[in-house]
Amino acid sequence: MTSLAAPLTKHYPDDSLEKKAYDIAEKFKDNLPIVNDRNRLGFNLYRYLKGEGDTPEVIVRTARFTLNRITKDELAAKLNEEIAKLKEDKN
Repeated sequence: MTSLAAPLTKHYPDDSLEKKAYDIAEKFKDNLPIVNDRNRLGFNLYRYLKGEGDTPEVIVRTARFTLNRITKDELAAKLNEEIAKLKEDKN
């Protein structure tokens, strides 16, 4: 049997909102050891930045992430700091 080649991955431009949201999530790879958790966090942050999603506090509380060496409150506070930096850079 043979298998098909892996699908190509479309990378977002560095200045896109999607890339910035997923980059924030990737900064917490030590605290979120599961790749899928970071992907879900990135997606939820992207939705929040677009004005469609929940706040970081709600995201962290409801997403059931596997956390490592950080509490939910600490993670939410750090996410808010990263989002504030993004908004400062934008202006």
